[in-house]
Amino acid sequence: EVQLVESGGGLVQAGGSLRLSCAASGLAFGDYAIGWFRQAPGKEREGVSCIRSSDGTTYYADSVKGRFTVSSDNAEKTVYLQMNSLEADDTAVYYCAAISPLLVGISPYQAMGIMTDFGSWGQGTQVTVSS
Repeated sequence: EVQLVESGGGLVQAGGSLRLSCAASGLAFGDYAIGWFRQAPGKEREGVSCIRSSDGTTYYADSVKGRFTVSSDNAEKTVYLQMNSLEADDTAVYYCAAISPLLVGISPYQAMGIMTDFGSWGQGTQVTVSS
């Protein structure tokens, strides 16, 4: 059973930075993908970013391109989301999710779609950006 634990959320002023961590355990042998999602009050959940473990291929939503960077430490089974130039609209609960194992040829974007219905999810961490 895959278990995910997020950390690193908090309160930051607009323009500031935060780094979220997602520590995974129970991952199957082979390729996997870990994605970041967020949900603000009254809004639908949004896929933010995703990384594929085998080659580091990434996906970013347009809303965060150029500001957020996803990376992974495969040895530690931990994925990070570096968030810079934070805006008030980035305020949300951030969740990480995983698909393990990941079939050959599945892109990070496709993996995020699969995670929605079949992924393992963390408990979420609150990010609040004050303007």
